[in-house]
Amino acid sequence: MQPVIRKDRFEFTIRLGKPPEEAKLGTSAGKRQGFRCLLSDAPMGYDYLRAEGKAGRMGQRLMAIVAEGARGRVYLPPVESHEQIARSARPNWRPDCELPKKHRNFQPPVYGMNNVGDIFTDRQLVALDTLCDLIGEARERIRQDAAALSFDGKDVSLHAGGIGSRAYAEAVSLYLAFAVDRTADFSNAVTRWVPGNQKVMNLFAKQAIGMVWDFPEANLLLDTVGGFVTVCEYQSECLTLVPAEGVGASVQADAQSQRLSDQKIVSTDPPYYDNIGYADLSDFFYVWLRRSLRTVYPELLATIAVPKAEELVATPTRHGSSDAAEQFFLEGMTRAMKGLAEMANPSAPVTIYYAFKQSETGEAGTNSAGWETFLAAVLRAGFCISGTWPLRSEQAIRQVGMGANALASSIVLVCRPRGTKAGTVSRRQFVRMLNESLPLALDAMTRESEGEHSPVAPVDLSQAIIGPGMAIFSRYEAVLEADGTPMSVKTALQLINRFLAEDDFDADTQFCLHWFDQHGWETGKFGEADTLARAKGTSVDGVKQSGVVEAGGGNVRLLRWRDYPTDWDARSDSRLPVWEALHQLIRAYQTEGDTGASKVLAAVASKADHQPAIDLRVRETRSGRLD
Repeated sequence: MQPVIRKDRFEFTIRLGKPPEEAKLGTSAGKRQGFRCLLSDAPMGYDYLRAEGKAGRMGQRLMAIVAEGARGRVYLPPVESHEQIARSARPNWRPDCELPKKHRNFQPPVYGMNNVGDIFTDRQLVALDTLCDLIGEARERIRQDAAALSFDGKDVSLHAGGIGSRAYAEAVSLYLAFAVDRTADFSNAVTRWVPGNQKVMNLFAKQAIGMVWDFPEANLLLDTVGGFVTVCEYQSECLTLVPAEGVGASVQADAQSQRLSDQKIVSTDPPYYDNIGYADLSDFFYVWLRRSLRTVYPELLATIAVPKAEELVATPTRHGSSDAAEQFFLEGMTRAMKGLAEMANPSAPVTIYYAFKQSETGEAGTNSAGWETFLAAVLRAGFCISGTWPLRSEQAIRQVGMGANALASSIVLVCRPRGTKAGTVSRRQFVRMLNESLPLALDAMTRESEGEHSPVAPVDLSQAIIGPGMAIFSRYEAVLEADGTPMSVKTALQLINRFLAEDDFDADTQFCLHWFDQHGWETGKFGEADTLARAKGTSVDGVKQSGVVEAGGGNVRLLRWRDYPTDWDARSDSRLPVWEALHQLIRAYQTEGDTGASKVLAAVASKADHQPAIDLRVRETRSGRLD
């Protein structure tokens, strides 16, 4: 597809064959640099694009038409009459539901598309609204047909537990409404075109509403991807595989006050702090369900948007600040976990899945706010953590994981209710128990004493060892510091991590040492690096900030000594791990000899924390591999 400039306007045409080299970038001005104007070639940064979008000056142009040919897809140049037809659509109804304006998972509001209705074209709105109207007509037709077939004649709704002709018609219309929802997922203005399969890709390939600059508009009347008939067929095929036996039930309940788990075996996957705005994302589907089913489920669909006040996630915009959001999450999750602990079936532990990347860097270093807050909630609720199992649960082929810094593992917390007479211990006693128990736990995990290959990878071992350590920490009501105050979860994690640390190295250096044991200088996946970094009390972004790794595109690798900058100065380095200092020393020695190395060593020596750590023993035990 090639733009053709004609004085003060432009149009698009289709070209066959191998695209020229300049077509690879299109109109992009470079990564994170925005685009270039087709007419003037002037750069258009994202700040300018956002301002124009918010001012209502961002429009749409038809770029091409994809048709079905005798042997596959046929690409045709845009026709003005087709574009005029699309612009002539006038929807009678559009969703009126605000999108979050300050959330990383909602990008359209940044460009002035503030409402759910704004992420649909007028033609898409007309089509979807028409389908919603037809569902009502179909429901009445089905009810009449069912009544003619001698269904139970009682006029009881599906919502009230009916099983007659009315309830049957409402049940079918429920599935049709689901089909409209799925069609909307393919028929909006932020979908993507997949060149390989030559098809429309739905919006929700991940839990976010992103921004796209060229989108396909699916013909939902055709039997093709994104078409309503195709969606209905796909849905019906799934239903035929569901066993039509027994009775199932789905109940909506507040996790902080529910009684459903009483004496049940519980395995749960709770919200991940502030990672995903579940309720806000649900509005996209809710508005269409409400349009089709409000008369069927009047109480469930009474509100204009999905209720959000009690949603147990840490959303700063909803609670006024990050601190208030964290406090809301901690208190609410504590109540929810306390209920699980009190009602837990004693025959089995409660298992809790947790997978996210969330870190913040401050004067005390980099820590995972969500991970620590969640652990604190679990312990405050009365649980004792007996294990932390890394579980490879995230698919690398999912859209969020392809070429991105995505997670590889979930963490499964294995929990049992803490004893009623737990008591307290001092910090010194806690450290002594760690020193006694963790070597045995480590040997059991690695099977080193049995001479076998470790079944636990080094990147997962650092996370797995937290389990036995937290088992000691959480069996007591509190571990008391020297001043009598309870030890924080963050401090406990730091003490546990020290067991696998070498010479009390800083967290970034501990990450590098264990990453090197697993991968050497080769590239590894971001998910593995994130698992290891969290266990070491740092983050991949923090280690990258230290200047010792390269991270991007879903991959991570350690920098070799020759990759380090030559203009580095230890005295102005605000984040200086031992690993970086050692490799700068190696670089200086290799390129400048003793003179260069002595300068680096003198500069590093001015950092008191590093002077005892960079010694001959480190050089002797690791120099063969480091050099």
